Amino acid sequence: MGTPGRSLETARKPRTDAIRNRERVLEAAKAVFSAGGADASLEAVARKAGVGIGTLYRHFPTREALFEAVYRREVEQLGELAEALKTGSDPVDALRRWLRSNVEFVATKKGMVAALALAAAGSSELQAFSFERLTKAVGALLDRAIAAGEIRSDIRAEDLLRALIGMCYMHDQPGWQPTVIRLVDVFVDGLRVQGVPVKQPPPAPNKKTTPERRRHGS
Repeated sequence: MGTPGRSLETARKPRTDAIRNRERVLEAAKAVFSAGGADASLEAVARKAGVGIGTLYRHFPTREALFEAVYRREVEQLGELAEALKTGSDPVDALRRWLRSNVEFVATKKGMVAALALAAAGSSELQAFSFERLTKAVGALLDRAIAAGEIRSDIRAEDLLRALIGMCYMHDQPGWQPTVIRLVDVFVDGLRVQGVPVKQPPPAPNKKTTPERRRHGS
């Protein structure tokens, strides 16, 4: 008879490898599709992930399946980021950082739509999924900033999301993200209660991935 512990360990290895490969594909897809362009193909995703195209298709049999998985993963990570930022010392800075990170999410979504021409990008189910979770996430940060007396109380979470999406989709040239991040800073400062000192926001990152996202999502 074989050793039970060894048999169990052997049985777990494929599962562990499969999970690792899936995460590598999702991270690679995010990077490749965010960049957009002619090279944003499923083959490019497989190469960047360091897996064979067959492995990619075993996890995601269609382009739509890969798109939805990346999309949902990004939304869940933004929810996790909001939870982490709620414990920060500065409510306005937490709100600003979350909105900045959402710019990266929109960039990923826009890149996937352009690269794969996915009708699923307009899926009402996916839109409802993201809007519900993102509204809840930013709402918690907004409520905290309002309660601290630093942000005007007549703004709603839905208003923030719609304004952010509008800013992102008004810009479609390569390298648009730093411009939108700068506009996000102006927008947040404009929401401050009059008389509250405006702190200088940190500079917009040179890369699309912010430190917060690297710590709380990748």
